[in-house]
Amino acid sequence: MNILYTLNDKFVPQVSAGICSICENNKDFKEINFYLISDGITEENKCKLKDFINGYGRNLTIKELGNIKRYIDFEFDTTGWNQIVLARLILDFFLPEEIDKILYLDGDTIVRGNLQELWNTNIEKYSIGACIEPNVDKKRKKDLGLEFKPYYNAGVLLINLKKWRDEKIGKKVLDYYKANKGKLFANDQDAINGALSEEIYTLSPTYNFCNNLYKYPYKFLTKIMKPVEYVKEDVFYKALENPIIIHYLGEERPWRIGNKHKYKDDYFKYLNKTPWKNMGIEDGWKIYFICWNIFNFITKPFPIIRYNIINSLIPTFIKLRARNIKKDIEEGEKNES
Repeated sequence: MNILYTLNDKFVPQVSAGICSICENNKDFKEINFYLISDGITEENKCKLKDFINGYGRNLTIKELGNIKRYIDFEFDTTGWNQIVLARLILDFFLPEEIDKILYLDGDTIVRGNLQELWNTNIEKYSIGACIEPNVDKKRKKDLGLEFKPYYNAGVLLINLKKWRDEKIGKKVLDYYKANKGKLFANDQDAINGALSEEIYTLSPTYNFCNNLYKYPYKFLTKIMKPVEYVKEDVFYKALENPIIIHYLGEERPWRIGNKHKYKDDYFKYLNKTPWKNMGIEDGWKIYFICWNIFNFITKPFPIIRYNIINSLIPTFIKLRARNIKKDIEEGEKNES
């Protein structure tokens, strides 16, 4: 099995927890090869990662991203995200030719079970396999030409790398991004959805389970997705009962003080088995999560109200994230000087 992460040095602890969760729950795999596309991971952390993964008898290859503009020939706006988010669009430049399939995982994921069934999914006729994001804003879907197509979250992608190379899928996605002047609301995720709408295999939500799926009833999700069909009811509830891959999407992340994520203990269970077990918790979130929990309590009986409020606030969250990332970069540059 081949696993890919893209990350910068700040996210090494989270990715190490994810890698640990894979190794601990997939010991029956004869071989697991981890590939990391790095945006400035320190040599110290690279050595720690290699020793840690080798301790499980697994393989690690790290490739440095460098300046992503060497691969993207147009101006783009990542709306507050680090450039590393676009690396999955050019993954074929960094992976060995002999690999025909790879599982891409966002750095904020934890694997709670065996990945054998997912890895063996037949996507020969598809470019990627991904999970539907049912509560995405309808206007955003319309802007992408997806009124009659599902919208997928790109945090977990089972990638047909042979097809990706043979049919130049990465270029196809980048061309779509370029045609939209390098400005898409969700960057590469929107580009993937817009460019590959006919080439995505629908995976069960158990492989990309976000806390949002607890906030909305199944019937509500199927209603707001119409005329597009969501996954079958039994598939949804099976995932709800015991999800395999948790995606800590949004602001509710286990390493932030005050959060009440249902699966935050899973994150620390695996983090504590890594060299980064003493990683500090992000402070400054208490008031945010007090307000967030009150909001969830009040809107629980009214999913449509919650849905409309959340979608109206997302642009504000994006701006705040952009401001925080800019602040982090400026502080980092100050410390280096």
